[in-house]
Amino acid sequence: MTTNNEPRPPAEESSGDVTPEVSFDQQRFDARPSKLRPRARRQHAGSDLPAPPFAADGRNRAYVAWLVEQSMLEDASTLARQLAGHHLMWANAFAAPSPRAAVEQASVWYTAYPLSLITAHGQSFLGALGDEALWRAFEQIGIEGIHTGPVKLAGGISGWDQTPSIDGHFDRISMAIDPLFGTEEEFRDMGQTAASYGGTVIDDIVPGHTGKGADFRLAELNYGDYPGIYHLVDIPRDAWHLLPEVPQGSDSVNLDQATERALAEAGYIIGELQRVIFYEPGVKETNWSVTPPIYDHRGVLRRWVYLHYFKEGQPSINWLDPTFAGMRLVMGDALHSLLDLGSGGLRLDANGFLGVEKSADRSPAWSEGHPLSQAANQLIGSMVRKVGGFTFQELNLTIDDIASTGSVGPDLSYDFITRPAYQVALATADTEFLRLTLREALRIGVDQASLVHALQNHDELTYELMHFAAGHAEESFSFGGAELSGSDLAERIRRSMRDTLTGEAAPYNAVFTQNGIACTTASVITATLGLADLSSLTEEDVETIKDAHLLLCMYNAYQPGVFALSGWDLVGALPLDRSQVRGLIADGDTRWIERGAYDLMDSSPELVRSAAGMPRAKTLYGGLPSQLVDPRSFASRLARILEIRRLSGVATGELVDVPEVPHRALLVLVNRLGDGGTEVTVLNFGRESLVARVQSEALPAGTVIDLATGEPVGEVDDLGGFSVALGGFGGVALGLRATAPQEA
Repeated sequence: MTTNNEPRPPAEESSGDVTPEVSFDQQRFDARPSKLRPRARRQHAGSDLPAPPFAADGRNRAYVAWLVEQSMLEDASTLARQLAGHHLMWANAFAAPSPRAAVEQASVWYTAYPLSLITAHGQSFLGALGDEALWRAFEQIGIEGIHTGPVKLAGGISGWDQTPSIDGHFDRISMAIDPLFGTEEEFRDMGQTAASYGGTVIDDIVPGHTGKGADFRLAELNYGDYPGIYHLVDIPRDAWHLLPEVPQGSDSVNLDQATERALAEAGYIIGELQRVIFYEPGVKETNWSVTPPIYDHRGVLRRWVYLHYFKEGQPSINWLDPTFAGMRLVMGDALHSLLDLGSGGLRLDANGFLGVEKSADRSPAWSEGHPLSQAANQLIGSMVRKVGGFTFQELNLTIDDIASTGSVGPDLSYDFITRPAYQVALATADTEFLRLTLREALRIGVDQASLVHALQNHDELTYELMHFAAGHAEESFSFGGAELSGSDLAERIRRSMRDTLTGEAAPYNAVFTQNGIACTTASVITATLGLADLSSLTEEDVETIKDAHLLLCMYNAYQPGVFALSGWDLVGALPLDRSQVRGLIADGDTRWIERGAYDLMDSSPELVRSAAGMPRAKTLYGGLPSQLVDPRSFASRLARILEIRRLSGVATGELVDVPEVPHRALLVLVNRLGDGGTEVTVLNFGRESLVARVQSEALPAGTVIDLATGEPVGEVDDLGGFSVALGGFGGVALGLRATAPQEA
């Protein structure tokens, strides 16, 4: 990095001996395995400088120096200087992803959302996640890992002042922990507690963009390598007539399509991309925004146009700039989480949008499924494995893209393949689309063990269905007794979801732009059940909701891979009323209705908001302490499901068949286990009881065992099948005990 500051000396290194021969596959990584990793700190204690009382202007050297001190690129350089040449950087295999090794570290995750957790008085978010009582409850349920969600400073810097996050802390501006959530020491203590229970902690990095923090402000000031972090284009003054005015009080304005086209035709930007994520008329019509005139650090007046796939406050990182400043920033952030804070793994957010290239035929620029994204993900995944961690990607693109990126980059991928499909199966009591997507994934070569199968998270229930709507839009698929193009199939599914889960049928859920539906898992179920008024739910309604919720848990848990669920799932949260988050949803981001606050440990029943200000959601199941003393509670029944999952070994198995079924609500998954055995998951997505005929060429002859009871339920007959009875929203995990061969 080029700066006007002298390099700071590296922090003192740990002198502990290690054994570099331990391979990735052999290690069981604790959340903070200090004996197996080098250590590095991003800054010396007390190195943050207070804001001097001078003009926040690029021509003011004190202001520039202050921004440098706040920047992630500067911290990345500090970390790199401590790790370069360290023998432990060669201790682990790193070239190939190892999904089953990652699953073995923690196969059941609690996915937290920092803004929404209600804690005890005087307790921070990170303090709550490191609490022994929470981990005892998790141990009782079978939860082995915590995905913290984004906890580092986010938002922006305006002058000397920090501005708030505009995307739930996914617009990161620093490696420092946001004081709203706790301290770095509390993060490290959380990792120690997790390790003592055999668990691990998973943090986030965002390789696709930052917020408008010190790094972006230094880029605007044309300082050092900072412009190289972003897709930032300096527009010559003689072309300023092409640019719109920026309103007073704003630091940028989104370009309309005419301006985007004019700048592209003039050769300044690559123009239109394949899609506009979060499209909103008058708010975000293109993926480009422009700054007002800004004096840079040499006193030159400049205007910049910059790329942002997501919101205007999330400038995209440039992975192929000659300075490689963006790459250095992202790698530094990853190493900080792993080697300074002690995380065991990292989520890669928005990692499918790391390459963009102009098209030769005036068609939209190539921005999805680009080879540079695959190469960048391989670098990130390799670096994380090199220091003893694992990664998972949240890549909402085609199944082909998930397979190709996962083959070289992250160890695990979020299950965007079947998450919308199993929600459709529940909403319609028909598993046809779910079976189609599972078979499509098998055809393409996606290993189910490489997927993170999740219930609700902080995002919407996405129904973009990119595999069908984009990558395979012109292909023909058999569905509903007809042949449909991929694009027609995607629109049919989206329409079905909107009709069933929103509008008069479920006024508490909301469409989120063009991406999907804002809802909780519980409110998907209430909509499915035809319960339009959440204020009048009966005890019988709640029990039926619980049954359907546990069915979705079985679908995600009784197959290879990671099973992840949120606090909203554990307590049965319902959406907030729109009036409670009116200010947050004013720009069209309806996802805030699904992010209500919840009290996981019954810590503060009198509080109506989280410490971050999120209103408390209505919950159907209660906190974990009360649930775990009730054998019929959601958490207690979930614990039994997860015990079956653990004992069967299905998490590291292999999906080998998704057979045809005699009932539209039925789903059958046949899994081959690591010991050579066979596990069969049979699920009923309908409300009515049924007797299911299970038949597959992948079934060996033998006795069928109910893994919950250990009792035999039948034999695989001469036709290669057997029958099993299921209640409404029922499910069962079955093992096959092979028949001994007859002696001649």
